[in-house]
Amino acid sequence: MFHRCACLTLLVWATCFCPPVRASILWSEPASRVIHNTPEGTDILGGAVKRDDTARDALYFKFHVDPLSDVADEPYLALFQLNEGDTNRLGVGNAWEAWGYSASYTAETGPSNRAAGEFNLQSAHPEGSGLGGFQPYELPNHNHDRTIVFKVQYVPGSDDLVTVWLEPNLAAGATEDNQPENIITKFKANASFDQIRLRHKGGDKGGGNGWIFSDMAIATSFNDFVVVRFWQTWWFKGLAVIVLLASAGAAVLTVEKRKFRLKLQRAEQESALERERARISQDLHDELGSLLTRISLLGGLLRGDKDNPAQVETHAVKISQSADQTVRALEEIVWAVRPGSDSLQSLVEYLAHFANELFEASPTRCRLDLPQELPARMLPPDVRHNIFLIGKEALTNVLKYAGGQQVLVQVKTAGRHFEMVIADDGRGFDVTATTSNGQRNGLENMRRRAAAVGGQLQLSSAPGQGTRVTFSVNFPG
Repeated sequence: MFHRCACLTLLVWATCFCPPVRASILWSEPASRVIHNTPEGTDILGGAVKRDDTARDALYFKFHVDPLSDVADEPYLALFQLNEGDTNRLGVGNAWEAWGYSASYTAETGPSNRAAGEFNLQSAHPEGSGLGGFQPYELPNHNHDRTIVFKVQYVPGSDDLVTVWLEPNLAAGATEDNQPENIITKFKANASFDQIRLRHKGGDKGGGNGWIFSDMAIATSFNDFVVVRFWQTWWFKGLAVIVLLASAGAAVLTVEKRKFRLKLQRAEQESALERERARISQDLHDELGSLLTRISLLGGLLRGDKDNPAQVETHAVKISQSADQTVRALEEIVWAVRPGSDSLQSLVEYLAHFANELFEASPTRCRLDLPQELPARMLPPDVRHNIFLIGKEALTNVLKYAGGQQVLVQVKTAGRHFEMVIADDGRGFDVTATTSNGQRNGLENMRRRAAAVGGQLQLSSAPGQGTRVTFSVNFPG
């Protein structure tokens, strides 16, 4: 695996940072030039490149033309011409008698040409000739611009070998070897030069409007004329490979993270479910078991004291109280396991039901101040259970110890914030005094449960001024 990664890294590095070997552009003139009635032309090369009869290398020439002089015009000459001093050498464009894309001042005469030193260029768009026949050349037409590339293989002391491509493929991957045969013309000419002249010459009527020459260049390789778009360059391909690998790695990492989060979430849900099952099992064993055991024992005492009416009444009252506690405990368990009970709405509704039922037979009046609408928020079982037990403990303490005329159960929500207030107008107590007689039993449990769900519990009380318990928590977003 390490070797594969190392090889891939080297491949990416080589693709990105090792550019291909290229030849060089010796001269270029990208600007457009309108040439009209320039019989001899003027030099535009400025001595940048030259070759004489001793040369033995190869040069590549390129130019783009848009003929303003149309095929319907009288005969005319339009040439991208190599000159040696004032001596006309090879010209490529439209020879005087050719009337089509052709070369001038050649050492050979083309098979379809009438004038010596002219050679028609083969084209992929040949002109029609009669029914089903075609000429081997193309006539220049306005708004049908063409690119011409020609190569000169210099031969010392002899005529040079010329290859012309009319409208070659210069897209990425093109070479001189993979051009179609029907655009290639080969002949011989003396191509020595130290000037380049752009010529246009018409007949008696002026020979039309001239030609537009542009994108001219001389190079040592055909590949220098190949147009490589930025998305076809070595650095872009290398960058694309890196981005692709990084994107694939990021996608894999994202998927793995998502899978891990889902597994973690499922594990947390299963853990919470197991804790809830364990709690319910413990409640069944501890609370219901102890209450039922108490009822069973009181029933035995009732039978033993059946001849003592006062004891029978005492035992009956205790049995009734224990039975009520058993019913409430069973209701809590049923509510905890019932589908749909894991919402904030269900928690508040059951808390209100518990408070009303707890104070139903008590002289203390229970007042409820609850929101008309609660946010649709789901609560984990342990959070819901701890919040309910805080309220239950506070209400039970009011019933046992407050001795007041009324108790208020208030719930407020604002966004993620939840607040529960249980306040009474009873006897109150000194919150700084040492716990005695079990009157503050369960207060530490309430604080512990509040901390378990990330909430806060505040207790305010004073003798004769009642007690106020406030629980608040911010639920996760």
